[in-house]
Amino acid sequence: MSEAYQNSQGNPLGYEPIGKLLRMFALPSVIAMLVNAIYNIVDQIFIGQGVGYLGNAATTVAFPIVSIILAVATLIGAGGSAYAAIKLGEKRDKEAQQTLGNVLTLSLIGGVTLSIFGLLFLKPILILFGATDANMEYSMQYASIIFIGLPFNVLGIALSNMARTDGSPALSMYSIVIGAVLNCVLDPLYIFVFHWGVAGAAIATISSQILSALVLLIYFWKYGKSMRFHKADMKLQPHIVQRIVSLGISSCITQSAQAIMQIILNNSLVHYGDMCSVTGDVALSAMGIVLKISMIIVAVCIGIGVGSQPIMGFNRGANQPKRIKQTFIMAVSIATLVVVIGWALCESIPNIILKLFGESDGNFTDFAVKSMRIYLFGIFASGFQIVTTNYFQATGQPLKASILSTLRQLILLIPLIIVLPMFFGLDGILYAGPIADISSGIIVLCFAVYEIKKLNVWIRDGEQTIIKQEHGQA
Repeated sequence: MSEAYQNSQGNPLGYEPIGKLLRMFALPSVIAMLVNAIYNIVDQIFIGQGVGYLGNAATTVAFPIVSIILAVATLIGAGGSAYAAIKLGEKRDKEAQQTLGNVLTLSLIGGVTLSIFGLLFLKPILILFGATDANMEYSMQYASIIFIGLPFNVLGIALSNMARTDGSPALSMYSIVIGAVLNCVLDPLYIFVFHWGVAGAAIATISSQILSALVLLIYFWKYGKSMRFHKADMKLQPHIVQRIVSLGISSCITQSAQAIMQIILNNSLVHYGDMCSVTGDVALSAMGIVLKISMIIVAVCIGIGVGSQPIMGFNRGANQPKRIKQTFIMAVSIATLVVVIGWALCESIPNIILKLFGESDGNFTDFAVKSMRIYLFGIFASGFQIVTTNYFQATGQPLKASILSTLRQLILLIPLIIVLPMFFGLDGILYAGPIADISSGIIVLCFAVYEIKKLNVWIRDGEQTIIKQEHGQA
């Protein structure tokens, strides 16, 4: 029996039932991802009710800002978390603590720099992101406030990654939940009571982000388990910064691709929407709602994938391919079930879902229903894609993980959004969604089938080795 396998018996990841482990690890991740998605959709719901579709169009214009924030924050947070975890595993706690300090410094530098740049070039940025004359005022109100709170958002996201590495995944989840609850309370207060409109929604959002960041800052100042803030550790160490960037770059690329896609999508919606009776502002607003709804469905799958990673990664190191395969298949099955249910709801009752975002004229409603049914038609294929990408990350195959994580958006969706409308107008943008989803699903499925075959060979070889050892011992 291998030493890795014997060591695994002292860790629950090596012997507890897979279903129990998935509940233990995936549930907090699902809740955190779901709450984060709701965070983004709550503004749209209350703005739709209190301001109307032009207000929602403004949040869609500003949405690339969210992706850019995530790109910077995950570059620092995911990279810092991975490096700190390695150092803690090597019993080099001092360097892990220095990594935390460097993550804090990089977050502040990155956040403040982006904030200043965004405020200085606010209008050109919004024009680039697809703002129109009709929604420009709303877009500037919303985006300017988001840029003011941007450093806290970057800090909160980066530190939530570090909290998980420090052995406090529940705190990481609670910091997001607390912020989301505050956002849900402040949104209706600022929009309907104080009548601050989209500015009120933005103020509610950054207030929530500030609270989340403060919770995590207090934790690392006073209560960190393996890592705490110390002034001396905030001095940037070139070798630590280099490792943070190298380990976080794949996550940054994924979020950057999302930002690029959103910018191209926004401009295409405005251009081709204005060429027909729909109008660009209606197209922007409707697609913004559709994308936020898809975020809810996908967020659950991301949580399942993230939760399955430590189980698959540990058992790879412990040489237990059967448990890897069980985890992968169970996670894929659950994620697929979730997206199929979400897909069925979007296809069967889009009118009911859209009513959450306020009553609108027939032109808006008709296009929004059409957008949801067509653009999300292929979302049923996204569940196993997300889990498969996480599988490759967990099992030490970063190149495959990076390729598959950018496959749908960067390699397929962006070219389709550019090309298809040239032939089919605004409808071409809608059809780009399912074509990208189903095409990427087929490609990922080929990778997944090949990996299952490799696992089966690994399992068979392992069983034969055990039989030979037993016969030898006999």
